Amino acid sequence: MEKAIKKWWPVFVLPTLAAFIIGFIIPFIQGVYLSFCQFMTINDATFIGLNNYLRAFADTTFTHAFWYNCAFVVVSTIAINVGGLAVALILTKAIRGTNAFRTVFFMPNLIGGIVLGYIWQILLNCALALMEKPLLQLDATAGFWGLVILMCWQQIGYMMIIYIAGLQSIPESLIEAAQIDGATPWQTFWKVKLPNLMSSITICLFLTLTNSFKLFDQNLALTEGEPDHASELLAYNIYYTFYSRSGPQWKGIGQAKAVIFCLIVVAISFIQLRATRKKEVQQ
Repeated sequence: MEKAIKKWWPVFVLPTLAAFIIGFIIPFIQGVYLSFCQFMTINDATFIGLNNYLRAFADTTFTHAFWYNCAFVVVSTIAINVGGLAVALILTKAIRGTNAFRTVFFMPNLIGGIVLGYIWQILLNCALALMEKPLLQLDATAGFWGLVILMCWQQIGYMMIIYIAGLQSIPESLIEAAQIDGATPWQTFWKVKLPNLMSSITICLFLTLTNSFKLFDQNLALTEGEPDHASELLAYNIYYTFYSRSGPQWKGIGQAKAVIFCLIVVAISFIQLRATRKKEVQQ
């Protein structure tokens, strides 16, 4: 049986590999090429060198979206992981209704991002009704915190599940040994649980970093980049450049922004993975 599996493994691998090449590799290479072109459609692309990249970096809305997105990534990543870990610690204790609470916290993750955005736009507009000022007319700071709240509400439950799995995988003997040695609950958490949670932390940090950088549909539904592009994240800025600005030059600039965006996310994710994996404890 094992020999037959080894003989026929290409039959099982090739469909997935073909789909990956057709659906990702080829469009990615084509996208990189188009970032050096001026075009309206992919069939009339004219190569213009680095001009699109120079214009992308000169676009103040893009540089603002970059720093705005970086601030959003830092705040949302910390808030989601601290919140998810805190909820996981509470729900791994002997509390009645634990499974029900886990379900309630996880449910927002099942709702589509665009729907979440409109739900929170309604909720926040209702909360701001006394100010007689709709959310879309507030400044970038209000939009920033609105996006952070939305992201936390959606993602904390998902990270909670990963942290619960990590906490339950810690050997009870380690915790019992710490308690016998007279360690306080805080010392047990800091010296025993946290080091053994590093594999879960690696996964959760990677997911929250990439999700925060890629956030688009919630940004579109909640703020639409208002006022005057001040609350645009990078993904929404690229979308706006590519689809909402007229003229063939903007297609290429939008494509160049997308390539820059991809390189930024890959670089930061790689650095984060290397930094956290070094601290993982082998059980």
